[in-house]
Amino acid sequence: MNAPIAASALGPVARAGARAERRLSVSFEFSPPATPEAEEGLWKAIRRLEQLRPDFVSVTYGAGGSTRDRTHRTVERVMRETGLQAAAHLTCVNASRGEVDAVIRDYWDAGIRHIVALRGDPPGQIGGVYEPRPDGYANATELTAGICSAAPFEVSVGVHPQVHPESGTLAREIDVLKAKVDAGATRALSDFFFDIDGFLRFRDAVRAAGVEVPIVPGIMPVTNFAGLVRMSRPMGVPVPDWLANHFAGLDDDPATRRLVAASVATEMCAQLEEEGFSSFHFYTLNRAELTLAICRVLGVRAEVSA
Repeated sequence: MNAPIAASALGPVARAGARAERRLSVSFEFSPPATPEAEEGLWKAIRRLEQLRPDFVSVTYGAGGSTRDRTHRTVERVMRETGLQAAAHLTCVNASRGEVDAVIRDYWDAGIRHIVALRGDPPGQIGGVYEPRPDGYANATELTAGICSAAPFEVSVGVHPQVHPESGTLAREIDVLKAKVDAGATRALSDFFFDIDGFLRFRDAVRAAGVEVPIVPGIMPVTNFAGLVRMSRPMGVPVPDWLANHFAGLDDDPATRRLVAASVATEMCAQLEEEGFSSFHFYTLNRAELTLAICRVLGVRAEVSA
């Protein structure tokens, strides 16, 4: 009989599978569909991921409020047809305070109790120059304060572990997060990232600054590498060479790209769990398969009927 393998010889994914007693929490982000076909795909994903009993699911809000009505309809349907807790995204771009406040009231009246408050990007310009309206909310801190003054919402906010290009420095990034928390935010959802050591340094710096709200790693399983590069550049998210090497030569091989994506994201989550993280927020891109696979390794699974 072969001798058992020492635990130290196992990688983080194998160690995750060896830990029986774990209770991790997950949340999933979706985007409102633009076509009937996209809506069908979205609801297939929601139904598959619903069985994992996430803490909540969030629905994005397009640049400049471009998906306002679709976001509202999607969130309301989630609440009406599933047992999921729904969080609606809200931005303050290209809208007056009165218009944003009306959306906040509509959310509360519809039974929505959780908002993801984001400043947002100009329409069609991810990373473009932001110019607040004179009669609008200037940033996510003001928006958070406005939400909390309107009703006792739970408010999640974004955080940028690589430092947002407009922040410029880590100290400024932390100051912005602290201001959001002081305004009423109760959770920080991070951008996607690939530098785990950098993320941990960011976590440590935030804690050293006295900010104690949960920081939830944002995980994006990557299947379209070229799309990732385009998305990452204006956000200031570094794309490492090792990730590029993994996807090199796979432009015409989507099946292998999905396997690589699941492998990378799963190892990231398993390592972060060992660093003390017990919650993960998945950017699903309205697909379920990769997120289901990653969650299974993390021990987040559907209950099996006897």
